[in-house]
Amino acid sequence: MMLDSKRSSFALLALAISAFAIGTTEFVSVGLLPLIAGDLHISLKTAGLTVTLYALGVTFGAPVLTSLTAAVSRKTLLLALMLLFIAGNSLAAAADGIALLLTARVISALAHGLFMSIASTIAADLVAEDRRASAISIMFTGLTVATVTGVPLGTFLGQQLGWRAAFAAIAVTGILALLANLLLIPAGLRKGVRTPVREQVKLVTNGRLLLAFAITALGYGGTFAVFTYLSPLLHEISGFSERTVAGILVVYGIAIAIGNIAGGKAANRKPLNALLYMFMAQAVVLFILTFTAPYPAAALVTVFFMGLLAFMNVPGLQIFVVTLAERYAPAAKDVASAVNIAAFNAGIAAGAYLGGIVASRIGLADTAWAGAVMVLLAVLLTAWSRKLERKDAQDASAGKAA
Repeated sequence: MMLDSKRSSFALLALAISAFAIGTTEFVSVGLLPLIAGDLHISLKTAGLTVTLYALGVTFGAPVLTSLTAAVSRKTLLLALMLLFIAGNSLAAAADGIALLLTARVISALAHGLFMSIASTIAADLVAEDRRASAISIMFTGLTVATVTGVPLGTFLGQQLGWRAAFAAIAVTGILALLANLLLIPAGLRKGVRTPVREQVKLVTNGRLLLAFAITALGYGGTFAVFTYLSPLLHEISGFSERTVAGILVVYGIAIAIGNIAGGKAANRKPLNALLYMFMAQAVVLFILTFTAPYPAAALVTVFFMGLLAFMNVPGLQIFVVTLAERYAPAAKDVASAVNIAAFNAGIAAGAYLGGIVASRIGLADTAWAGAVMVLLAVLLTAWSRKLERKDAQDASAGKAA
């Protein structure tokens, strides 16, 4: 259902507000871990399950729930998801023990996974075909802004008023998102199509789609090997004060937002070509950070470019996967988007895990080159995928000529 420019902009704004709320709750518990552990008298390792189980909830919940809710009206489903999101964070705010808190986190994660999978296809459907990547980038702007602004604000609120206050504030943000979706999202969106099991099997066994999911996990996840430990890196290696680090993270967030919009525009026509150059630049910047980290001015410039490239690939990755799904498993397009969301989260988990190993065994600055290696693998896979696409185009042209 393509809308006029003004109505589509407002609808995309509603999706971005929802993405902001969801992005904030995903990462906020990282900053709250010491507070949660102290208040509930548990170890940091146990408190860390609030992050681990959330990621697993998104990874495994997104494709399953997308398939099960295919026949539900998209707007109805959006509203239901925000209600589930509000319930999950309200439950977290009221939790008096780790079991209830973990249950609340899983509930929120299920809403997250399904929202991010259907929101991408809704955003693409709201605009003309040549603006689909840009529309997805606008929706993802909410997530990118949350990563660096919503999360620090939530952490600060938790430090001042207790960790439960942070989840209560996120629940309130969810209410605002619910209202935005109710008022700004059109009712006539196309319904999802129930995906037959054979189509889902086709989706997860198709070599080209599996290649695309691997590109997503490696290309997107590589930055998280560094980003997860960026605060201590800037403080301990670059020598910035903790207050200055907070300011740098805000600048990093601005760079992310700029890069996300630019990435959407770059990927509108030939997403695979754009992705190849983005990943190449990303790998170079991460590698350079290994050497510039000890020098404050140079580190600051490098971190800005790291932020610029961090989420630039997201619109292109989503639109490329949807395009492949339309070709190889058209009845499973929405599920393909959900699986790609799972790949994003798998990449985050892999990058953060790799960064943790490198930081503890080698050093904080070395997380940069470790992330660069992940992204370099994405470069190689993207080049391979582009070669296959060109071969397909040549075969199609030869077939028409014959």
